[in-house]
Amino acid sequence: MKHSILILLAGVLLFSCNSKPESFTLNGKLRGEITDGTRVFLKKIGENNQPMEVDTATTTNGEFTFTGKSDIPELHYIFVEQLPGYTAVILENGEIQFSAQRDSMGFADISGTFQNDTFADYMEQSREISMQAQSIQQDMKAASGESALALQDEMKELQEEYKTFELDYVKAHPKALISALVLDRAVATKAVELEEAEKIYKTLSEEIKSSKPGKQILKGIEDLKVSEAAGKNSSIGAKAPDFSGPSPDGTELALKDVMGKVTLIDFWAGWCRPCRAENPNIVAVYNKYHDKGLNVLGVSLDRTDEAWKKAIAEDGLVWNHISNIAYFDDKIAKLYNVDAIPAAFLLDENGIIVAKNLRGPALEAKVAELLN
Repeated sequence: MKHSILILLAGVLLFSCNSKPESFTLNGKLRGEITDGTRVFLKKIGENNQPMEVDTATTTNGEFTFTGKSDIPELHYIFVEQLPGYTAVILENGEIQFSAQRDSMGFADISGTFQNDTFADYMEQSREISMQAQSIQQDMKAASGESALALQDEMKELQEEYKTFELDYVKAHPKALISALVLDRAVATKAVELEEAEKIYKTLSEEIKSSKPGKQILKGIEDLKVSEAAGKNSSIGAKAPDFSGPSPDGTELALKDVMGKVTLIDFWAGWCRPCRAENPNIVAVYNKYHDKGLNVLGVSLDRTDEAWKKAIAEDGLVWNHISNIAYFDDKIAKLYNVDAIPAAFLLDENGIIVAKNLRGPALEAKVAELLN
């Protein structure tokens, strides 16, 4: 009988050790003078990239509690009424312990679950390198000559060290949400090569891949592929990719329909001051060389149809125009890897890109050369 009871207890203990928590409890403690009833806000970043409130608690003797369920680990932030700063915390099922001095919210201690323990470990190692960088920056303010150059080299080495630290940390922690957050930033800032980014992404756990930053990494990788392809497509010597878009009267107009002996594809917008400043020069070149074979196709990155058409009229741009009214999300801009305007591509009669971003006298000289 005793033997049967022991087996039963062992089975219950094994089940409890292997089962995952189905909800979370976040126990918070604020040190310092905190008035009872002070509101504590749990927030996350919404679709518009602005903090949105998820839950609210109130303090009693400086303590507060949040409870709920988190199917996938997700980054949240804790704000306290009338206190400066905030604290990042990862919500995941389990018991999370939070402790902070009222005037140092950014240096809170958070522990109790795998994700938060890993997050805290990353932050501790990251701060060590950041403190070294701050020390070098302080020294650089007072340095000059060779000392300043030496410190600049030291800073560059430290930046490379930090980059290596972050990627190594991601590789060593494929189940950590902080790994997805770090890799997402590296992809977005192009701090990691596409091939390496793909390789590291594949090692992440399925749970982390399905998280919000995990999905953003995949999108960022796909965007990098498009960008690299566009970079090759829009380089000098490449055949200009064909495209089409709505003209001001609503009809569809394609690049191949307006090709001349020389063709200028001009990416611009009514809101872009440098573009508007360059327009008189393009008008002069067009008027001088259009009869000899120069055509211009304006591709606008305006936000509204009205602003686009108004700018065309005000600047006297009598050539062909198209626009998807999509700002920098414009598919033609992405096809040509355009992330800043004005941007211009000069094509020869065969549609080969022979020059990029020529302005002023340089544009006229190249057009004259191509038209003999």
